Amino acid sequence: MKKTGKSGKRHNKFLASLLALIVLLAACSSQGGDNAPDSRQKEAVQTEETSAETAATDEIRMDGQLTGDMLMQPSGDTEGEAADPDGYSQEPLEVHYIDVGQGSATLLKSGRHAMLIDTGDSDQGTKIQLYLTKQGVENLDYLVLTHPDADHIGGAPVIITKFGIGQLFLSNYEKDNKTTQKVRDAMQYKGLTASDCQVGDTYTLGNASFTILAPVKEYADSNNASIVIMVQNGNNRFLFTGDCEAEAEADLIASGADLSADVYLAGHHGSDTASSQAFMDAVSPSYAVISCGEGNSYGHPHAEVLNRFRSMGIQVFRTDEQGSVVAESDGTGITWNCAPSETWQTGERTKNAQTGAENAETQPANETPIQETDTAAVQDKPATQQSDAVTLPAQEQKPVVADETPQAGNYIGNRNNGKLHKASCSYLPDPQNQVPFTTREEAVAAGYDDPCKRCNP
Repeated sequence: MKKTGKSGKRHNKFLASLLALIVLLAACSSQGGDNAPDSRQKEAVQTEETSAETAATDEIRMDGQLTGDMLMQPSGDTEGEAADPDGYSQEPLEVHYIDVGQGSATLLKSGRHAMLIDTGDSDQGTKIQLYLTKQGVENLDYLVLTHPDADHIGGAPVIITKFGIGQLFLSNYEKDNKTTQKVRDAMQYKGLTASDCQVGDTYTLGNASFTILAPVKEYADSNNASIVIMVQNGNNRFLFTGDCEAEAEADLIASGADLSADVYLAGHHGSDTASSQAFMDAVSPSYAVISCGEGNSYGHPHAEVLNRFRSMGIQVFRTDEQGSVVAESDGTGITWNCAPSETWQTGERTKNAQTGAENAETQPANETPIQETDTAAVQDKPATQQSDAVTLPAQEQKPVVADETPQAGNYIGNRNNGKLHKASCSYLPDPQNQVPFTTREEAVAAGYDDPCKRCNP
């Protein structure tokens, strides 16, 4: 019988030890793999963190200064603000008709986007600045100065200086006076140049948009050269015509543009040189806003215009009576911060009213004369008032002012707005605002180079 030697036992022990070592090393390797992520996992985590940081940076940028690309989105592209399936705006459009006295300034807001149309007179710039700041406006996507009259651009230097402006639109009519020079100085200070303003161009304002409709040609006066804008938010439309008068209104109608609007900012502050019947038929608004100053020397709004609005069933809002008027559009309907005015009070003054004589024939505040052919409007009055009401045709309702022309001077300048009148004009400013001149040349040399359209000095 063969015996096993010591060397064989030692060999078996070695194999057993080697096997145990292999098992132990395998267990350690498995435990280490469970605790350490591989390189691909590390890259994935780093990529995700980088994306989050980028997104946060973009969000901060969107809340700060607007970039040029964001301000000039083509029509229909509202980056970052999706419209609902029906095509209506999810962010409401706010339209603030700011009370700036005898002038005009309108703020439009859609989400974080803002636009200002006109800036009132020079004494209104700071007031508008504070109003915009209170509304949370830090930058303006657009500033539109419809035409270079002081009561529309006077406050622009303050606005240009205090706010970031994406694009500035100016009328193609130029004036050379102190007011326009201050605007140019402010533009130069901010390195701002006017954008090309072409009829038919459309721009976005948040979920809303606006289209340039006029001027359709060159005009010999600043009023008719006003930039005309149609703002659209869903199904709601807002029309701004600056100080366009009957001539420019007729050209707008002839251009074939769709002028229909829900809200119309009354042209030329409710003057009878604007808002012609043909134009109002084309616009056919439900609401009109009149921006004018209480007791202004022009008699705005004129009885003829109020006549027309009332006979057409247009509801009227007035800054001279109600202060700043705010409309909010959700794309399907419009709500207001106040009820429509019911006074129908003209700004025109009768000779009797000025001299303090009894004026039994003066219309009560709520009885602006209605044309005899306007049966529906007359029926709106109580029966007891129909028999007593004076129903003269609207075109005969002209202001009659007291015969208080200066003793010297054939021409009268208006120190408030630089307009020049003949001494016999029925639209002379109040005596304290009159500057008499012997000759027209003398008046023009003094800066009164904007002739009154009524008397054409």
